Amino acid sequence: MDHPRDRFLTVYGRKPVLEVLEHPEREVARVFLATNARGDMIRKIRAAAKRRGVEVVSKRADEVSRISRRPKQDQGVAADVEAPAMGSLDGWLEGLERGARLLALDHVTTPGNVGLVLRTATVFGLDGVILPRRGVPEVGPLVIKASAGYAFRSRILRCADLVEGLSAAKMAGFCVYGLSDRGASPLAGATPRERSVFVLGNETDGITEAVSPLVDEWLSIPMAAAGDSLNVATAAAVVCWELSRSLEAGQ
Repeated sequence: MDHPRDRFLTVYGRKPVLEVLEHPEREVARVFLATNARGDMIRKIRAAAKRRGVEVVSKRADEVSRISRRPKQDQGVAADVEAPAMGSLDGWLEGLERGARLLALDHVTTPGNVGLVLRTATVFGLDGVILPRRGVPEVGPLVIKASAGYAFRSRILRCADLVEGLSAAKMAGFCVYGLSDRGASPLAGATPRERSVFVLGNETDGITEAVSPLVDEWLSIPMAAAGDSLNVATAAAVVCWELSRSLEAGQ
């Protein structure tokens, strides 16, 4: 089921909102300003919105904070910015008529890592990243900054939680691969199915107990020595690189 926010990223804070308004490629649907917001930056936001023909909606400060969900950081300003490639996982699966290779994040909680994964997956041409609404950070300013703006164009596939999302993917014929240092097979030797999801867990605990039963095959990235490990964003880059190589080889 589509979520009402699945087509928009919420940007909050005076400087981030002004930046998206001043970026001609960003489609800003509307700007929300607290009625008590004052100052030079607010005047610049109003002027930039007027030049772009973007609606400015005045609301009480607490109403703006309900939109941003960051009352201590929003500075009385939020904006809905269209992310045309973002949408519900269920809706995307319904229209899928070909193979696809996806990443999925399981309780990866650092915004910087999420942003880097989105950037990497997009650059390497993966078909999307499954981001559940529970268990990963919101796609807000920290994720957007770490992605170098790629969050606005990445195919972000939303679901309530990853168990629900992976279950739906498996029903649609996807094979679920889990990355773990205890994986039975090396990533480089794998032959991914035509429809594949590669799940990465957080660096401390790995893939969660709730998600583990949904994994069809466990893969590892061999390290030089026991105990060595990779940052999750770096591991995602290795996965994306291997997938791009296998696609070039016709696998």
